[in-house]
Amino acid sequence: MEKYVEKMPKLPEEGDVIEGRVIGIEKTELYIDLAPLGTGIIYGREFMNARDIIRKLNIGDIVTAKVLERENEEGYIELSLKEAHQAIVWNEAEDLLKNKTVIKVPVKEANKGGLIIDWKGLQGFLPASQLGAEHYPRVEDGDKVKIMEELKKLVGQKIAVTILMAVPKEGKLIFTEKANDQKEREVIVEKYTVGNEVEGEITGIVDFGIFVKIEDGLEGLVHISELDWGLVEDPRKMFKVGEKIHAKIIEINNGKISLSIKALKANPWINAKDRYKKGDDVKGVIIKYNKYGALASIEEGVAGLIHMSEFGTEEKLKEALELGKTYTFKITHFDPKDQKMALSYKVAPAK
Repeated sequence: MEKYVEKMPKLPEEGDVIEGRVIGIEKTELYIDLAPLGTGIIYGREFMNARDIIRKLNIGDIVTAKVLERENEEGYIELSLKEAHQAIVWNEAEDLLKNKTVIKVPVKEANKGGLIIDWKGLQGFLPASQLGAEHYPRVEDGDKVKIMEELKKLVGQKIAVTILMAVPKEGKLIFTEKANDQKEREVIVEKYTVGNEVEGEITGIVDFGIFVKIEDGLEGLVHISELDWGLVEDPRKMFKVGEKIHAKIIEINNGKISLSIKALKANPWINAKDRYKKGDDVKGVIIKYNKYGALASIEEGVAGLIHMSEFGTEEKLKEALELGKTYTFKITHFDPKDQKMALSYKVAPAK
């Protein structure tokens, strides 16, 4: 008797995904043969939820369904086609996440945070921060309206991504384009070393510098401090998107390349050490105010700081030293190696 009981098929548990053959299709019910377990039924809300799938079914078709109830009042095993489909897709998503598989997905919508992705009936999200270099919206001053306009241009396109997070219970599916972008970039970057001179095309200009396309799949950043030896306050006044430039690779880190344009120009501080010394009187043009005082350009690429303490307040400093005007100063500190110069207006000779 015990051996007989052991051989008897066990009823499936709620949540199990099982297969069966369609044996009946009615207006509001679908019957599935689950022999030797019994007969499954899909009806009510589950029938309505799966009506698009059911329309395509014929008697004899094999389907996969998820068990909702082991045995209802009529003795049927209640099933869900839609939940089974989602369970299978979520399992696939978890496999893709584990294996870091690259897939191509269509962009359905765009919102202020990123892109809505449609993948096998599941809705996922691709944050703007996870977009690769090719699709990342480079917008002046981070204008949200302009960022949204750039993101909308991607709607309808297919993007190669990997799954960053898959949480079935929460319905959370997050994608990233960066992982794929990173792998490709690291392979390309292996061809380059620090010190290489490269030619590239400017693809984006932001407050902190310019982005340069070195070759397909590889961009570098020229930080604002590496654009020129002279003071640069707005990169947009010096460069244009689409412009070709030459630069030098100054750093390679985790597949990212940092470039310098000024490194290809003569360092004005090298020659300055032969022309200036502490105690010299020099003429300089006021080019900028900062929290420490005012900067005066002595020559192209060589500037010194007149400290705020000489004037007491910012207002008094600006009254004494106007932007764009030339004044005589005394050099109180000069370190060409570290490219630092301090100037004094108070101890300079009278005009």
